[in-house]
Amino acid sequence: MKRFIALALAALMLALCLASCGKKSDDKTLTVAASSTPHAEILEKCKSAFEEKGFKLDIKVMDDYIIPNNSTESGDVDANYFQHTPYLDQFNEENGTHLVSVAKVHYEPYGIYAGTCSSLDEIEDGAKIAVPNDATNEARALQLLAANGLITLKEDAGLTATKNDIIENPKDLDIAEVEAAMIPGMLDDVAVGVINGNYAIGAGLKVSEALAVEDKNSEAAQTFANILVVKEGNEKNEAVLALVEVLQSEEIQNFIAEKYDGAVVPMAK
Repeated sequence: MKRFIALALAALMLALCLASCGKKSDDKTLTVAASSTPHAEILEKCKSAFEEKGFKLDIKVMDDYIIPNNSTESGDVDANYFQHTPYLDQFNEENGTHLVSVAKVHYEPYGIYAGTCSSLDEIEDGAKIAVPNDATNEARALQLLAANGLITLKEDAGLTATKNDIIENPKDLDIAEVEAAMIPGMLDDVAVGVINGNYAIGAGLKVSEALAVEDKNSEAAQTFANILVVKEGNEKNEAVLALVEVLQSEEIQNFIAEKYDGAVVPMAK
């Protein structure tokens, strides 16, 4: 019996040692859930510099808007990178999660794309302009039109703006509210269309050739920047802070700017 007890205690000690060793190793590995494009691609580019800081990066590709947040809340992953702050705030409110942003990394700009007009100066009185018909996307589109002098919105319209918030329309433009995914296919029938980055890329449009794009410092860009997210309490984790430093480095910002040709824009530190 004594021999059995001794063997059992030895096995227990070995298990505890292995668990302890495993945990120590895990402290140097940061597991991040990310959507495939561009988030996981950007993280892959971070690996070398992250390892130079003494850590390893384990990227879990999750092309889903729910699992990454639930996995971060449960601790199955240490962080995620796929969403913007308005979505995160809504997710926390609806699901009782405790997730926080630790860094803005990039944004995917809205652009005004040529239809029958090849420049904003060519837009004539009464011309038809297509904008997305869902609330958030329409507001971003209207703000971009306003930023380029085509319309004027109420001062407090912000990112909830609708057509009803237009207070000046000097060219009497016909603002057509259309399902966002349909706008790239109807450019031949409108003067210009305001299209978000994802649909523009999918339609083979180059953001760098858009007639105008959201400015990095605009309210929309700052609000809808894609962020690195952790569970509340992990904001000061050494590995998390090291990844933030790499993501915001000149090397990664240059990589983003060069690889995506304006479709993905790095945020300033």
